[in-house]
Amino acid sequence: MRWAIIVNPHSGKHRALALGHEVRELAAAQNIEITWISGASADESARAFKDAIATNSINAVVVVGGDGLVNLAIQELAGTTIPMAVVAAGTGNDFARSSKTFGLTPIQLFELITTQSPVAIDAGRVSVAGKDRWFVQILSTGFDSMVNERANRFHRLKGKMKYNVATALELPKFQPKSYSIVADGREIITKAMLVAIANGATYGGGMQICPNADRNDGLFDVLVLHPVPKLEFIRVFPKVFKGTHVTHPKVELFRARTISIQADAVAYADGERYGDLPLKAESIPQALYTWVR
Repeated sequence: MRWAIIVNPHSGKHRALALGHEVRELAAAQNIEITWISGASADESARAFKDAIATNSINAVVVVGGDGLVNLAIQELAGTTIPMAVVAAGTGNDFARSSKTFGLTPIQLFELITTQSPVAIDAGRVSVAGKDRWFVQILSTGFDSMVNERANRFHRLKGKMKYNVATALELPKFQPKSYSIVADGREIITKAMLVAIANGATYGGGMQICPNADRNDGLFDVLVLHPVPKLEFIRVFPKVFKGTHVTHPKVELFRARTISIQADAVAYADGERYGDLPLKAESIPQALYTWVR
């Protein structure tokens, strides 16, 4: 038995490193061999992880970090039978929230891995900016992506604070964009403030953008926020944390297996920049194995 443990040493103000070592010690006590990956950069970790998976000797992967590290890992794990567990140690931790493993200690997660079988969940496969990539939570374009673009330029601000500041700076200048959407063959031409393609229910640290998204139905939940006055946007926005924003008359929701979007816009998925549109996404049933509680 061999596990790969991949750690973001910077997550949780370096708390992830301590949590990763705790998992490592628990595994060693059970004679589980460990491949330890903790690169100085995301690119370094990605290369080391790809090499480890390519050896075909890894039986399970434990990710210790946030959604960015989860996204890195699934690029190699989606479409395989190698299961993944997550010790949540990031800012948002939305994959762990959707798996109901958020808040588990390393010893609790270790018990889950060693006493229960993993399950297969859906994942999204998207072609954008000339690349094919996977995502497991939310792919979005529009206002939230512009907030991400601005927040990523802040080097001194960290965590949720930089997104709060970016939101306050972006909203006054933001204008709805024109979108051409094709969902399972149905064409939608519209202006929108945001379009979200959901495999999981939450993003941004628990915002229930598509509260009924099911990672086991083979379909995306798609949300289109049609233009609203900015004061109305500010009023309604807090409702996203409970998922009650979906009753607003300018919120359109539907399900689709495949979706294509064209617009003068940028796409983010699982908090990572995926590139400029156009894009085409497909829900792939049972593409990723993981542990859920």
